[in-house]
Amino acid sequence: MYSYTVTQWLFFFYIYCFAGWCIESAYVSFMEKKLTNRGFMRGPFLPLYGSGAIMMLVVSMPFRGRIILTYLAGCVGATVLEYVTGVVMEALFKMRYWDYSDKPLNFQGHICLGTSLAWGFLTILMTEAVHVPVEHLVLSVPGRLLTVLTYVLTVGIAADFALSFKAAIDIRNVLVRMEQVKREMLHIQKRLDVIIALTNQGMTNYKTTLAENVSTVKEELAEGMGMCIEDVRSGIESRLETVKNIVLTKPAEYFVGIKEELLELKTKYAVNVADRNRLGKIRDFFQRDMIRSNPRMTSKKYGEAFEELKKRMAEKKDKKD
Repeated sequence: MYSYTVTQWLFFFYIYCFAGWCIESAYVSFMEKKLTNRGFMRGPFLPLYGSGAIMMLVVSMPFRGRIILTYLAGCVGATVLEYVTGVVMEALFKMRYWDYSDKPLNFQGHICLGTSLAWGFLTILMTEAVHVPVEHLVLSVPGRLLTVLTYVLTVGIAADFALSFKAAIDIRNVLVRMEQVKREMLHIQKRLDVIIALTNQGMTNYKTTLAENVSTVKEELAEGMGMCIEDVRSGIESRLETVKNIVLTKPAEYFVGIKEELLELKTKYAVNVADRNRLGKIRDFFQRDMIRSNPRMTSKKYGEAFEELKKRMAEKKDKKD
């Protein structure tokens, strides 16, 4: 049975956070063919790996010396940790920092059978080989020195985590706002459809009929969210051109009832285009670095907006190069 002080447990956690960062960064750098500072945080630490290592030590405690039970405990414990962490992070940040959706026998993309089985072997490797020299190293450090080192690391990592957490929340807020802008633009497009339909039908009681169509417009918005933003923009511009042509072919007095709304819709459209362009240009270093550090990061709910952010970042980098 492991018997450590809180300080020793924390120091083990930091060691394995660093080891996980080294492994993950080396792997991703190799796959991406460029140096990548992998992870949620900016410093060389991956909390998921540290948490996983501590979890492996804890769940294997009752089964020391029994390889099969240690393997099974590692499979279950690590899989639960990975699933809970993935669900919580996606709920908080609307992003997936890993995704097994393309792997066989996955569950909601957060976990998959192959990785779960691998966790069991890693637990055996951890308890039987890796942790032995690490334990000797930590226990050989004088208690006072270990306390100072752990305190310094705790302060630095906590500050790093706070900045990274804020950057992740800011990215989430940008994605949410980009989707809101798209929804507002779809609303403009649908209102233009109603205006065109009513004017073509020669409706004189415009305001009453338009009000009756509001519920239909709202129902159609959900369907339109599947369209890409460029199609929405081109659709609005096309409809504005159609309205312009209708105005040229009908008496001016016919449009007294809709002139104000057309002007309002055109203004809203211009504001939304400018807002979407502004949101797509991430200027904050921590936000850009987080996206670069997680090249396989995805967003199930805000996929189009996130891809637009990455595209804008790539274009900006190409211009600099």
